[in-house]
Amino acid sequence: MYRDYLILGGAGLVGTQVCRQICQRLSPAKIVVASLKREESEAACERLSREFPAAVRFEPAWGNLFVPRELADMPRAAVLNDPSLRGRLLSALYDQFEDAYQQNMLVNMIATHRPEAIVDCVNTATGFSYQDVFDGAARVRDWISEDGFNPSGIQDLEAFLLSQSVPQLIRHVRMLHRASLEYSTRFYLKVGTTGTGGMGLNIPYTHSEDKPSKKLLAKNEAAFGHTGLLFLFARTAGGPIVKEVKPAAMIGYRAVNVKRVSDKHGNSRLFAPKSTELESTDVLDLRESEDTYTSDGVLEVAVVDTGENGVFTRGEFAAITALGQMEYITPEEIASTIVQEIRGANTGQDVISALDGSVMSPSYKAGLVRSAALQDLIEAEDHSGRPSVALGRLGPPELSKLLFEAHLLRATYGSLSGVLSDEEGQQRDTDQMTVDVVQHLEESGVAALATSIGIPILMPDGHTLLRGPRINVPELTGHSTSVEVKNVDSVDKWARKGWIDLRASNFAVWQDRATRMIQTRADLRTEGSAAANIRSYLPASFETGEVVAWIFNNEMQGYRVK
Repeated sequence: MYRDYLILGGAGLVGTQVCRQICQRLSPAKIVVASLKREESEAACERLSREFPAAVRFEPAWGNLFVPRELADMPRAAVLNDPSLRGRLLSALYDQFEDAYQQNMLVNMIATHRPEAIVDCVNTATGFSYQDVFDGAARVRDWISEDGFNPSGIQDLEAFLLSQSVPQLIRHVRMLHRASLEYSTRFYLKVGTTGTGGMGLNIPYTHSEDKPSKKLLAKNEAAFGHTGLLFLFARTAGGPIVKEVKPAAMIGYRAVNVKRVSDKHGNSRLFAPKSTELESTDVLDLRESEDTYTSDGVLEVAVVDTGENGVFTRGEFAAITALGQMEYITPEEIASTIVQEIRGANTGQDVISALDGSVMSPSYKAGLVRSAALQDLIEAEDHSGRPSVALGRLGPPELSKLLFEAHLLRATYGSLSGVLSDEEGQQRDTDQMTVDVVQHLEESGVAALATSIGIPILMPDGHTLLRGPRINVPELTGHSTSVEVKNVDSVDKWARKGWIDLRASNFAVWQDRATRMIQTRADLRTEGSAAANIRSYLPASFETGEVVAWIFNNEMQGYRVK
């Protein structure tokens, strides 16, 4: 069982119960309790330390997990109101992944504490959806409909870009995946949400706007988009066990008390009402100064505290938890299910396992039909007189590059063994290979086809480039149509990614691949089905697509695990 835990959202309603039940049932050595605010995390650690003295070491951690660490303690409003900080956040969300990864708060937290297991109780979908992309869109549309250029609209536009849930979710899950591999996390469980408390499109509840609530539907979209990304995370080789528990009811509660509260406008005062005659006015002012009203005390009522979902009055709580409405589930029940999943029990509540059990998998019939389709493609290719290699529409760029290089080698030497040695059995010299392959450029059809679809050919001298009107790699961003060739490192990088590389050094790489593929084919004969796996090259002949699939499986770690 795991000894070191990181509980994201550990000071919240569910997170606190997860900490308690892990202590009671799993004998941890350390629990890092992470929260948005320092005081919340430290207070939670103090409470848990009193409850479990000397048994477990509790450590506080805090900050916004989704932003660079230097912005992690800043309120979002403060970031959005500062042009330089907005730019920093935009860069972290939309620019190079590697730079954003190194500076991300969640990555920093995982790197610092190296947890074996992570339980993520943060209401991620709520956080992203409540940035309110709809209000942002309305502001931007107001701005672009105005006459002339209004510089103040730049803030609205950048805030709108920052409110998009899809890029935030994608970047978050990619960072989580990378950090879990780099710092050896073995288990990850997400406490997700349906976004509507288990109700449908007819949900009557909103955030005081008209129904159905666009915010709640955006929350649902983010919640299940997140689930989809976790589904991929769970199917990625080398990563941790990935699970998700998704409560489909209202969660509560923490306590009942009488306290000063506020309405949706942040108001916590009572006012004596004024009378307005609608017949005597053409305009109804929806926002009047509070100074024109007589104060009548503070808004202090009995409420139930439901943690991250806020506080509810008696009437609100009774309505939302009633039969046929959102109804109700306790944080203790959720935590119990989480602990059982950590222990490996089959609770039936893991959404990722449920998806695994319900998606349709590859079929035997499709395997048979595949062979027929490939044979028909061979015959059609012979009839057309043009090789059917790649169109460049299916990525990554390496795919087309590798397919064309493999096709060239097959056209030149005929077999994998021919790539390694000549007819006398002598090891092929890679310098001579550059001459042989160049001689087959035209007759193989590669010269015209590859360059026409944006895949250039780097000639053996490393300086000459055969090209067409477009080049796919390096990829362009924004409005730029050119890049600076700074040095040989740039050429090497682009050649590895998307150029047909006819240099001797690349043929040495292909010879190493051929050696390994031939060996796995020999192992299959002597060891039978036990040798049939992703490391095996199964065909008896040089098949271009199969060769590239082997490279994806064994060099790029791009294979399915389920």
